Amino acid sequence: MNRQLDLQAISRSFERVALNNNWQALHTPQNLASAISVEAAELLRLFQWSGTRDGQAVPTANAVAEELADLVMYINALADVLDIDLVDAVAEKCSHNEVRFLNE
Repeated sequence: MNRQLDLQAISRSFERVALNNNWQALHTPQNLASAISVEAAELLRLFQWSGTRDGQAVPTANAVAEELADLVMYINALADVLDIDLVDAVAEKCSHNEVRFLNE
């Protein structure tokens, strides 16, 4: 499973849905950052109390995948609005982390 995300396709899909529902004006940096926070909380909610006691179910992979997908879409949309090249940003952050945490 070595596929790559097509961020441009994600952007096009996100924009089509926004246009269809007249949501473009709502996609401000602040609103998108808020949506990221909400989706992260929804992901966390899936794990709240899971596995802490007998009978507490671990969330399904499908439920987790749905929340992760929402996060990726909103993060990508925020990068688009702020004209951030997400591929470059992630690559730079990975490089920074390797220098910081592997070269001690």
